[in-house]
This record gives sequence, structure tokens and C-alpha cells, in this order.
Amino acid sequence: MSDDITIGRPRPSVVGLPAYRPGRDAKQAQIDHGVVDAIKLASNENPDGPIASVVDAVIAATTGVNRYADHRGSALRAVLSEWLQVSPEAVTIGNGSVGLLQQIFLTYLDPGDEVIFGWRSFEVYPIYSQLVGATAVRIPLLDDLTYDVDGIIAAISPRTKVVMLATPNNPTGTVLTTADIIRIAKAAGNDVIVVIDEAYREFAGAAGGDPVHDVTPQFPNVLVTRTLSKAHGLAGLRVGYGVGHPSVISDIDKVAVPFHVNGLAQAAAIAAIANIAEIEQRCAAIVAERARVEEVLRSLGWWHPEHHGNFVYLSTGARSMEFATELEKRGVVVRPFDGEGIRVTIGSTQENDRFIGAIKELGVPA
Repeated sequence: MSDDITIGRPRPSVVGLPAYRPGRDAKQAQIDHGVVDAIKLASNENPDGPIASVVDAVIAATTGVNRYADHRGSALRAVLSEWLQVSPEAVTIGNGSVGLLQQIFLTYLDPGDEVIFGWRSFEVYPIYSQLVGATAVRIPLLDDLTYDVDGIIAAISPRTKVVMLATPNNPTGTVLTTADIIRIAKAAGNDVIVVIDEAYREFAGAAGGDPVHDVTPQFPNVLVTRTLSKAHGLAGLRVGYGVGHPSVISDIDKVAVPFHVNGLAQAAAIAAIANIAEIEQRCAAIVAERARVEEVLRSLGWWHPEHHGNFVYLSTGARSMEFATELEKRGVVVRPFDGEGIRVTIGSTQENDRFIGAIKELGVPA
């Protein structure tokens, strides 16, 4: 049977939908390039395994996997509410923050509606836009790879329903200040949902402030999404959370897949929050490694934006795919963005040294 035929009648928005592209696996790079010890720095994963308390909680929770988990995740919501010092009605959970983003697009966007985001930014924004038939309005980043706040505000129209703001931005690592977010939220008004996508906030320190406390109390149209995949080391369990006005939380909860956050993930998240000081220490170590890598890159002649995530971004332009391939040949798998740049996750000290050694061999593009 030919693979070219179409079975059934997919929606037009799905026929041409690009699949989400995960970071390449180190094993595939080994096969393609004949290397034996490739490392993966392509997916912004935490280089450390889960802390012991999380492992214990997951093991204990396995005895109940014959039963459905609590769909609402009431215990986890209560823990999040106390931790964040917000009302329980202002918190929701999701299948990673990316699952919550999909719920937001499904809740607010019809065909022909507009969603605004800076570009380049997180790859699922245009994918989800196309999925629901919305018009993606991409505002190019400024020369320093920060968001064009004035451009975003100018693009808001009567058709705008959602504005996506990733801070720290993926893949550039730059942040929006609280003042910038407030400017956008004011310009948008209550008819437009402004999403603050903070998947990497734990690596940003005080940069950009805390929109949960600095913005959401003033602006009911602002919704903050976060994940436990990165800093907390739970990428394989998929659990995130959102904070916003109770009516917004109620609406996006309506479109959640039943039991979308499994019981093991909920148990792991509760244990991670209960031991947040240990996780914060690990984040501090990653930030210190990021600073070390940045210093070396600058000494080699690289310019890079001001990073606030667990990764660095290099503007390799037209040579981005070439650089990614050459790094893979040296056993270092990174995330390329064709014609733009490469994103490199901060791994362990040994992994970062592998990257530094490889990038030294390649030099800086002319």
C-alpha cells in the first residue's frame, strides 16, 4: 500500500500541519556519524536525575496505577496554591506547560482569530495556531534578540484573541520585564488573553520579576504557565501548572483531556515542591555552568544574547545546519534553527566541556 494516499478526511488545518520536532537523539547521531559517545544537548533537559524524594514518591505511587488519578489533581493544586500563595481557584495543572498551552489555544481561538507572538520563539506556537485555524501574527525579535514590545502592542487588533510571551524566551533565553508585560496587558485589554510562558523561570533569578504576584492580581487577562520538566527534572513525567484569574482557569480546565496528568506525575510534583530547596541548589549549579560557558564563548569571539534559561544560543545564520552537523560529528547534538542559530542546553560540566572543545574546533562564522 502506498504511503502517499490519504485515509479518511483530515481537517485542512491538519493536512499541512508540521509535526513538532523534538531534539535529535544522541543514539541517532552516533548511527549517522559513526561516533560512539555522543551527548544530547538539544532538548533543554536537566542533566541530573530526579532527587531521591521524588523517586521515592513515584515508587510509592506505582501501587495505585490500577486506578485513575484524580482528574483535577486536587492535592497538587492545593500544594501549588500554598507554595505560590494564591487561591486554589487560581491554579490549574497540565500535561507539562505545553499541554496547558494547547488547552489555551483550544479555549480561545477560532478560525480567523489572531494570536500574536515574537519570533523566533517556542515552536509549538505556530503549530497550535494552524491546528485551530487561527492566524499567527509573528513579530520579529529585535537585533539583540529581545521581544519588540512596541511591535507586539502595535499588532493588537480587534481580531486578536491571544498574545504569547515566552520569558525566558526559547530559544534565545532573553526575558521580558514586569513593566513590559504590564504595557502589553494594558494594551490588550480584558478581551485578549496574555499568556506568560515561563518554562525556564527558575534559571532567570530575579530577572523579569514574578508575574504571578506582580501582574496577575492587577490583570485578569494575564495567565502564567510553568513546568516542572526543566528545573525539577520531571521531563519524562509531563507535569506543569498555570496561574490566573479563576474564570480563566475554569474555562481552560473544560478542554483538558480526562486524567491528563497521571498519578505518578502528580506524586512527583508534590515531592519536588516539598523539597524545593534541593532543586534550587541544582538550578544554581546550572546557572553557574551557563555563566562559565558564556565566558568561554565570549573569549572565542562569539556574541550571544543575555541568557536566562538553561541553554545558550548562538547566531550562526546561514551556516546553522552546517554547524549542527559538524558538532554532531564531534559527538555533540544541539538544536539548530535553519538560517538563524543553534541552541545548546547546559549539561553537566563534562558535557559542557565536550561542547566547548567542539565549538573551538569550528571557530566563529565570518
